[in-house]
Amino acid sequence: MAFYKYQTMGVCSQEIRFEIDEQGRLHQVCFIGGCPGNLSAISKLTEGADAAKIAALLSGNDCGGRGTSCADQLARAIGAALEKETSK
Repeated sequence: MAFYKYQTMGVCSQEIRFEIDEQGRLHQVCFIGGCPGNLSAISKLTEGADAAKIAALLSGNDCGGRGTSCADQLARAIGAALEKETSK
């Protein structure tokens, strides 16, 4: 299982931490800062889910016209992690 930390930009949360297992599933998604209720719900809903599918589902989600959201930042974080894994 690989552990990742992602520095967010343009949202209330400051960082996202998560793991991706050998089958490409998400685990232990944790947002540092932000809206606790919504972000803990995202964490619960993504537990054990296919990382690539979650990235595709959440990509482009906007929060208040910011052009991004915590969910979109998670999609970007997953994308960066998956890209890093394929370049190894």
